[in-house]
Amino acid sequence: MDASEPRRQRLETLLNLARVARGWSRAQLARSLDRDPTKLVPESANPKMDYLVRLAEVLEWPVGEVIDAIWSGGTTTQPGAPSASFEECNTQIADAVRAADYKKVVEISQHMYAVARSADERAHACIREAAGWDGMGRYPKVLEAARRGLQQGALSVRLRLVLQATLANAQYTLWDLTPALGTCEVLARWYESNPPAKRHDWKRVAYVYYVRGNTHRRLMALEPENHDAHAASAKADLTKAADLYASLARELADDGLNGVANTCKGGLIEVGVEMGERDPREAAREMLARLETCDPLGKGATGDWVESYGWWCIFGSNIALRHLRGRELQQSMSVFTSKALAIADRLDNWAMRERVFTIQFALHNLMVDATGLDLAFTIDDQERSLISATMGRFPTFRSTGWKILETARVVQGAKESNGWAAT
Repeated sequence: MDASEPRRQRLETLLNLARVARGWSRAQLARSLDRDPTKLVPESANPKMDYLVRLAEVLEWPVGEVIDAIWSGGTTTQPGAPSASFEECNTQIADAVRAADYKKVVEISQHMYAVARSADERAHACIREAAGWDGMGRYPKVLEAARRGLQQGALSVRLRLVLQATLANAQYTLWDLTPALGTCEVLARWYESNPPAKRHDWKRVAYVYYVRGNTHRRLMALEPENHDAHAASAKADLTKAADLYASLARELADDGLNGVANTCKGGLIEVGVEMGERDPREAAREMLARLETCDPLGKGATGDWVESYGWWCIFGSNIALRHLRGRELQQSMSVFTSKALAIADRLDNWAMRERVFTIQFALHNLMVDATGLDLAFTIDDQERSLISATMGRFPTFRSTGWKILETARVVQGAKESNGWAAT
């Protein structure tokens, strides 16, 4: 069979759906698509973007869903997926995770979903798929996988809680903060009434405090009318998370949990400044000094500790951007953002990249407003590529990304950095 034939059939199905939904004749549909009625389906079965946009408008579907329906049939299984059992796929995923082959993780988990025999198995496959998408920084896909898992019906309590926590973190990462807060509230109430029996499972409780605390931390700036309430809640949650992660690190002999506790401590410095409990200049200097004495990109650094200091750079940038001015602002921001970007590149952390690019552009606009000068915002070729990819991963970043790409001056090669070299 011609490889394009399945696409042609799916496209014809969509066209029939469009006609039925609208109650149109073939001629009316052709006019809407700006096509000849006898040639509604392109000969190559590979429609151009203007055609796809018009068809999406007729169907009242997102363009991405139309594309997905034509090229994959709208299913989660990939063509040519291996004929393996659920259990065999679970073993294969463990190997893919160790190899950091997250694309493979997604492919296998989608096959797991197709061969699953129960709601719990399908939910388990969705958790695995969400982890794969998270590894690639595709957070809207994480949301999609988590929601699909939660829609499977009655699930075991453990799987439901894991899916809800996955959903909350993806919402937080994508700056969908009100839903993130609501999901965390549901989880926190559950754990307050149903504390885990096994000490190992308390990591899930700490995670809820971590996400909820950071959600409140972000909302401090976005909801000034609730600033004090968000700050107090952020302080309470991040303190609980830091203490719990530190105690679990000792009991479970897992130093990576100390790295997560350190992230919470960095967030608490930012919160302390916003509550008026800490001087912003002293806080920024303390964070800069800590970054100078550690080496998170050294050979002995582990993932959680490396990521932790990347977020310290972001927290420090937030403090500097809100409270420092002049030369002190520029110097501290140069160190914070360059080091954060080096860590983001080391970890391939898209959430951190989104923060760096957003903060750098905010600083540029602040400098323009303060000086009244038409200062050039410069990026290099690599940063231009990363900004474009970040736009695809973060819908809320797209307007900022477009402004950067349309106005920035692109320099050849890599710009000078005051931070660590990414190795």
